[in-house]
Amino acid sequence: MLFWRHPALWLRSSSLQSVFTENGMAFKIFGKITIMSRLPAITREQFTEAQRRLFDAITLGKRAEGRPVKAFLTPEGALRGPFNAFMFSPELGHAAQQLGVAVRYGTSIPPRCRELVILMVAAQWQAEYEWWAHVKIAHREGLADHIIESVRVGKQPNFSDPTESLVYRFVRELMEVHRISDALYRQAVQLLGEPGVVELVILVGYYYLVSMTLNVFEIQLPPGEKQAFGDSLE
Repeated sequence: MLFWRHPALWLRSSSLQSVFTENGMAFKIFGKITIMSRLPAITREQFTEAQRRLFDAITLGKRAEGRPVKAFLTPEGALRGPFNAFMFSPELGHAAQQLGVAVRYGTSIPPRCRELVILMVAAQWQAEYEWWAHVKIAHREGLADHIIESVRVGKQPNFSDPTESLVYRFVRELMEVHRISDALYRQAVQLLGEPGVVELVILVGYYYLVSMTLNVFEIQLPPGEKQAFGDSLE
C-alpha cells in the first residue's frame, strides 16, 4: 500500500483503492485519481515574468513546431514532463531547455542514434516518462522494434547499422564504467568525428539531467499510459 508523502498530494497508482494522509486517516476514492508529482503544478495564472518567458520558449519554440500549446500541458494546466520542475528555477530551467533543443535539433548525430541514446538513458534510470515520450519518436525515426525492446529489457541488441552499434557500445561503456577506452574512442572519432563525439557526450548528459528530474520529483505518465519498467512504487 502507498502512503502520501505530503498531505496535499495524491499518490500515483492506477490500482490504488484507498489513500492515507500522514496522520493515518483513510479515504475511499471514487472516480478518477488526479496524477501529480512531488511538486505542485504551476499554471499560467501563477506565472512570474521569468516563468512566462520559460513557458513561451518551451511551448512556442523549436520543439513546438506543428504542436499546439495544449500538447505540452497536463490536465491541470501545468507543463508536462520535466518542464514543470524547471519552472521552479526558471533561469536554470531556461538554460536547460535550450540545451534540450540543441541536442534534439542541432547536432550531427543521426536521428535514430539520438533516440537510441535517449532510450538507453531512460532504461538505465527507469525513467518512465522519458521512455514513454521518446519511444514514439524512436519508432517514427525508424529505430527497429527489436532494438527498442532489447534496450528496454537490458539485453544487447543485434545491430545491422555500424553507427548504431558504435553509439550503443559507446553509451553503454560510458554509463557502466564512466570512461571510454582508447580503442572505442578512436572508433567513435572515425565514425562520428570529434564534434560528433562531443555532441554524443552532451546528449547523454542532458538526458541524465532529464531522468534525474523525472525520478526525483516522481513525475508520472499521463493517465491511462502503461509503464515500461513496472510499478516500482508498489
